[in-house]
Amino acid sequence: MRTVIYSMGVSLDCYIVGPDGNGWGAPDAELHRFHNQQTSELGLHLLGRGLYEVMVFWETAEERNPSALASVSELDVAQLEFARIWKQLPKLVFSKSLAAVEGNARLSRADPVQTVQALKEEDGGPIAVGGPDLAATLTAHQLIDEYHVFVYPVALGGGKPFFADHTRVNLELLETRTFSNRVVYLRYRRT
Repeated sequence: MRTVIYSMGVSLDCYIVGPDGNGWGAPDAELHRFHNQQTSELGLHLLGRGLYEVMVFWETAEERNPSALASVSELDVAQLEFARIWKQLPKLVFSKSLAAVEGNARLSRADPVQTVQALKEEDGGPIAVGGPDLAATLTAHQLIDEYHVFVYPVALGGGKPFFADHTRVNLELLETRTFSNRVVYLRYRRT
């Protein structure tokens, strides 16, 4: 059975975006390399429309290669590596409003719950879930096996939460790691 993972960066008070809808944190080179490793181990990435529209940037990031510059930072190198990994990774985008998707992605208008139930039974690598709305639906149906939380050292006081309101999930802590930029990684398994 395939493992389904919900992974996002969050503020200390567990919001993935602030009250104004803007993002507030980006990985440094060390954290980006960690994300690269995790992403390279996936068999499939599930996305909702909103996150897909953010992540489609990576489909052409390699063409904007900064290697022609006199000096390329560690972060540039990590980002280019991520772009290569992302382009190869199969993706399934759940949307009723998108007309088409790019790259190694398929568009689905099917019920995500039924789709993920079937995907979990197939052979293959872990499945990542991206986007809080899609994750909330799958969490409500106990289809997410692991939660990977990257806690950034900032409190936002409101915004879009990692978990939907009135969500209860019992978790067992499997792993922690603190990065040099003070981001703390927490890996939990649903019990």
